[in-house]
Amino acid sequence: MIVGTAGHIDHGKTSLVRALTGVDTDRLKEEKARGISIDLGFAYLPVPAGAAGAEAGQGGVLGFVDVPGHERFVHTMVAGASGIDMVLLVIAADDGVMPQTREHLAIVDLLGIRRGVVALTKADLVSAERRAEATAEIRATLAGTSLAEAPVVPVSSATGERIDGLRESLFAAAREFGAREAGGKRVRLAVDRSFTLAGTGTVVTGTVLSGRVGVGDRVLVSPSGLAARVRSIHAQNRPAQEGVAGDRCALALAGEQISKEAIRRGDMVLDPALHAPADRIDATLRLLPGEPRPVPQWMPVRLHHASAEVGARIVLLDDAPLAPGTQGRVQLVLETPIAAAAGDRFVLRDVSASRTIGGGRFLDLRAPARKRRTPERLAQLDALALDDPGDALAGLLARPPYHVELSGFARDHALADDAMARLVATLGVVRVADKDLSIGLAAPAWERLTRDIVGRLDAFHHENPDLPGLGLERLRLQVEPRLPAPAFRSVLQGLSRQNLAVLDGAWVRRPGHAVRLNEAEERLWQAMAPRLGGADRFKPPRVRDVAGLLAVDEAVVRRVLKLTARTGRVDEVAHDHYFLRGTVAEMVGIAADLAGAPPGVFTAAQFRDRVDTGRKVAIQILEFFDRHGVTLRRGDLRRMNRHRLDLFGPPADHEQASDGAEQITNAEQDTTLGREASPVGRPDFKSGRGREPVSGGFDSHSLPPPFRSAR
Repeated sequence: MIVGTAGHIDHGKTSLVRALTGVDTDRLKEEKARGISIDLGFAYLPVPAGAAGAEAGQGGVLGFVDVPGHERFVHTMVAGASGIDMVLLVIAADDGVMPQTREHLAIVDLLGIRRGVVALTKADLVSAERRAEATAEIRATLAGTSLAEAPVVPVSSATGERIDGLRESLFAAAREFGAREAGGKRVRLAVDRSFTLAGTGTVVTGTVLSGRVGVGDRVLVSPSGLAARVRSIHAQNRPAQEGVAGDRCALALAGEQISKEAIRRGDMVLDPALHAPADRIDATLRLLPGEPRPVPQWMPVRLHHASAEVGARIVLLDDAPLAPGTQGRVQLVLETPIAAAAGDRFVLRDVSASRTIGGGRFLDLRAPARKRRTPERLAQLDALALDDPGDALAGLLARPPYHVELSGFARDHALADDAMARLVATLGVVRVADKDLSIGLAAPAWERLTRDIVGRLDAFHHENPDLPGLGLERLRLQVEPRLPAPAFRSVLQGLSRQNLAVLDGAWVRRPGHAVRLNEAEERLWQAMAPRLGGADRFKPPRVRDVAGLLAVDEAVVRRVLKLTARTGRVDEVAHDHYFLRGTVAEMVGIAADLAGAPPGVFTAAQFRDRVDTGRKVAIQILEFFDRHGVTLRRGDLRRMNRHRLDLFGPPADHEQASDGAEQITNAEQDTTLGREASPVGRPDFKSGRGREPVSGGFDSHSLPPPFRSAR
């Protein structure tokens, strides 16, 4: 257990710690000369057998953090008070409650420290009446604070009066307290000192706020991001193989950029998975009753968190001003990022460092810069305000947008992988994974999402039977809950495996749906197909030429060719210039053959001669290949992209597919293998002449975005 002192200057905090432990915590020359504490001091007191963890060799030492009482060093006091388990509030019997007594008590209350004892020091210098008067004053001061029920013990460091009794009460508190739960959390240690020790190297000291750290562990210093390895550990002033939550530890660190100067008070040594410094944090803020006026918008303050101190601005999130003695939600915009975790306590002081303003708890470390006061956002903050991470996660999943980025939630709450896995299992969360992204949805939201996707696809096919499917991005923006694009693609992959949806390039469709020509269109296609193939297949007639040959309206020919392009029978290589899919695949083979000979590249002239067509048409064909990534152009030379050689394989036989057992198309095969799907129905040229918008998410002038399967 860590015990921290608090109280006014010259009330005997350091003398009391020395009387309890035999250790003088004033280590600086200036402290010795001036007789006051300037920096944090540390002492340790072995706990007799019988206290929590004493037999096991862990938790058998009380750690004392002695803080300065001068008003100029309140910022140091806050750094020392963060992470303590119990406060030893020191009040001199002759002076009674003084200004720094009240400020230190307010800080202890804001930090949520509930265990404490009041030492009425210098009791030997006053009468029994004065002791009773001072005790009554203390009781009145403690009323309404976290230490309202703390015992008041008169002591004298000079005569030793009741020092043994106070020591025993601390031992009893240690037995009752036990040890902090170290499991389920990742390690975080708040650095309050950094120095070099001969024969050891760079050493940092601080309180382990969560988790456990062992010799040989890889850690990061945040927010700087310096990587280090733990060479050795002293926990509670004893050599140890590991330090756990609640221990004061000294870590000897080794690393390429690790030095005494590179690490300073306010840094955090932590598990590398937790390194994500925050500079915009939503929080609850309680304003102290003694403040002269409400908090204005964009008020500058000094933020104290753990051992860090940074400048910040307050953005009010509630409608009403935050009045003295009240609590509200705010956003803290920091001048420099800090390493923190959701639920951490903080203290705010004014920019002149003359008074403590208030404090509270961090709610969200990734607060938005915009739309921070919408009803949906405030509802999320209601969930994040719940103390238990499981309750907070359940609350978030039940509120818009009805999904949570699980890896980010675990990181910001310092949860270990096993603890997060237990939460997910307990709550029945449905996980959607894509590379490093892991999105969680509650079971009802997942069912609603899948029903919405299937329903919208059915409705789209009913209204647009001649279109290959609905645009992937358009579908994502229509359904609820709306997921990030990578997660939504993973959802569609899962639905594809369940035979509920099919990914066809940039389109999404239902199994069994295929673009089919009506009887008249099919007859026209059968008349057109021979004229696109045969000996002149590398220079087929354009739309207007086909219309003239068949004495059919040009618009009708164009519509039928568009439909057949969507089925993968033809490809529109240039404006109104369609090639049979087999011909396109044959031309890919010709280009690959040309590039197969040293030096592995070919020219447009070589390709023109092989396909025996004009230069203009040859250039259009090669530019079509360039756009689809089949060829890679460098100046006048091209080489083949071997990963795209099968992009224009034979089209799927949609006519043989049935609703009960949809065969796998080339597009689905490519998706499964992680390649871009076959470009069925992809208009890809710049000319807009004679084109109408294509419903489904994209117009006919743009190439749909590539689809890549999730890992």
